[in-house]
Amino acid sequence: MRRTSFDSMPCPIARSLERVGEWWSILILRDAFAGLTRFEEFQDSLGIAPNMLTRRLTALVEDGLLERRRYSERPPRHEYVLTERGRDFRPVLLAMMAWGNRHFAPEGASVQLVDARTGTPAEPVLVDRASGRPITGPDFVIAPGPAAGEATRRRLARRGSPDSAKDAS
Repeated sequence: MRRTSFDSMPCPIARSLERVGEWWSILILRDAFAGLTRFEEFQDSLGIAPNMLTRRLTALVEDGLLERRRYSERPPRHEYVLTERGRDFRPVLLAMMAWGNRHFAPEGASVQLVDARTGTPAEPVLVDRASGRPITGPDFVIAPGPAAGEATRRRLARRGSPDSAKDAS
C-alpha cells in the first residue's frame, strides 16, 4: 500500500509531517539531540531493524535534517549530525516531551527538561518572539498567510467553532 504524500499540500504542518511524521524519524532526531551520531548507536538505542534505520537516516539526510559525514576511510564509516534545519526541530521535541509527560505519564516523568545550572525542572511554552507573550487562548489565532489558497482561507474562516481559540495549528 502506498502512503499519501503531503509534500505538495499548502499546509506547513502537512509538509513538516512529510519529513518527520514517521515515528522512527522523530526518535532518531531525539537521539541525535542526545549526542548519538553513529548507525550502531541509533540501532542500539532504538532496537530498529537495520534496513528501516538505513531508510530513515537516508530520508532525514535527503530532507536536510541530518548531514552524513565520513569518519573512517577503511572501512568506510559515516556519522549523522544535525544540520541547522535539524537543530530547529528541538523546540518541537521539547513540546512533545512536555505534552507526553503531562498527559501520558501517570507514573511521572522519565525524562524532563531542567535548568542546566540549577537542575530545576522547566516547562517549555511557546511565546511570540516579538512581544514575549505566551501563545495561548484567544489572543493568538491561526490566519491565512500571504500564500494561502482559497481552500485554506475557507477552512480558516470557520473561526466561530468552540475550539478555534485553542487551535495551535
